[in-house]
This record gives sequence, C-alpha cells and structure tokens, in this order.
Amino acid sequence: MFRIGEFSKLTQVTIRMLRYYDEMGLLKPSKIDPRTNYRMYSVEQIPTLNKIIYLRDSGFNVAEIAIALNNGEDNFIAEQLDKKHEEIELAIQIEKEKLRKIELAKKELHGSKNEMHYNVSIKSISSCQVLSIRRVIPTYYAEGELWRELSSFAAQNRVTISSDTFSIYHDAEYKEQDVDVELCTAVKKIGKNIGEFTYRITEPIPIMACTMVYGEFSNIAGAYLAFAEWLQKNSQYRMKGATRQIVHRGPWNENDPKKYLIEIQIPLERDN
Repeated sequence: MFRIGEFSKLTQVTIRMLRYYDEMGLLKPSKIDPRTNYRMYSVEQIPTLNKIIYLRDSGFNVAEIAIALNNGEDNFIAEQLDKKHEEIELAIQIEKEKLRKIELAKKELHGSKNEMHYNVSIKSISSCQVLSIRRVIPTYYAEGELWRELSSFAAQNRVTISSDTFSIYHDAEYKEQDVDVELCTAVKKIGKNIGEFTYRITEPIPIMACTMVYGEFSNIAGAYLAFAEWLQKNSQYRMKGATRQIVHRGPWNENDPKKYLIEIQIPLERDN
C-alpha cells in the first residue's frame, strides 16, 4: 500500500487530482488507515487510474468516464472512444467553418467583395424513382456519413444505382442543428423497403429555380444570395417546398475543391 503522496509520485498524478477523483467517485483509495486517516492506494489501482487519465485527455467528462469505468469492458471503452473521436472530428469541422467565416469577414472589411456571378434559370424536374434515406442529422456536416450508409446498403443488397444523386432538405428554414435531410439516388427498379432505406417516386417539380455553384462549398452562401436577389426582381414567383442540392463534382470524384460543381435547386410557384 502507498500513501497518497507516494502514489502521486509513482503515477505522476498530482495529489489534488487524486483527491478530486476520490470525491467524484472515479478512484476511491483502496483503504483508509483507521489510525492516521491517511488515504492508501494499491498498485492494482494503477490501470484504472491510467484509464481515467486517457479518457480525460480524450475529452471525456466525469460522467462519461464513470460510465466507461462502471461497464468495465475494454470493448465498451473502445466504442466510447470511437464515438468521442467522431464528436471531435465534427467539432473540428465546425471550428474550421468559423475560421473560414472570419477570413470572409476580413475580406469584406478590406473591400474584397466576392465577384462570383450566379446565373439563375428556370426548369421543370420530372418525377424519379429513387432509393432514399431520410434522417434528422446533427448538422449539414454529417451528411457525408449518411451517404456512406446509403452506398453501403446499395452494395450489400446488390442495388444498381446511377450517378444521379441529390439531397432534399425538408426543413422550412435554415437550421444549424437537427437538420431534416433525405438523400436520394436514382434506381432502375423499385425494391423492398428495409428500415430507413425506402424506395419511392419523387414528386415532379413544374417550376424549379436552379443555379450552379463552382468551387468550394463555402460558395453556396453566395448562391442563396443570388436567389434572393432574383426572387425580389421576379416577384411573380415565390418559394414552395423543399430545396434540393446536387453535387456533380465533390470530394469523392474531385481532389481540388476549387473544381467542385454543385447545383442548388429551389422549387417555386407563381404568385397569383
């Protein structure tokens, strides 16, 4: 048995943190000396302390660490680490987006306006038989994982899909969280619905306003501004229904973000 000071030196963990872990119920002393009231620790507790430290350093809070320790299975802890990895990846993407917006704001302040032009056109969209998956996802950044799920399902069930893929955004407003998105890929024949994966025929859109966005995904904001200006000039139209997005060239088939090609589609109706 080791006194808390000795255990601190041997594990390279401060006494303050050992006392904190004791208070939080993560690592209680092996025993308390009844005569001196000293906290006593054993060498068998070191692996548990090491788990606490790497979970803490991986971004786990006290409650999450307690759940992981109480489960006791290394496989469970590995699963929790994978989940935390995904959370951190998402957080990094969000922070990168903040940095991008800071750079755009600096350019605006210095008078460097975005000179990109967007040509808005009108066309009709036919109905289409598709394999789709619709889900409320944390943010727009999580859409990539949903595409991977759809592709995996198609491969496992030997579904022949075409390159005609698009996203439908069902929310009536822009949302920063909990985005209701449906991913669709055209198929040659209707199959059996399984879980979230659904075969259906999309609705035809008689009047669809479209514009092409060249370059990085950050340019999409400029496209929506162009739509706003176009709609104000063409007051006989108003927005109706879910918007769509088609990524003709994206991360899966183009290495250079400056060569991405995205089509934004907004359904319209004539204002009587």
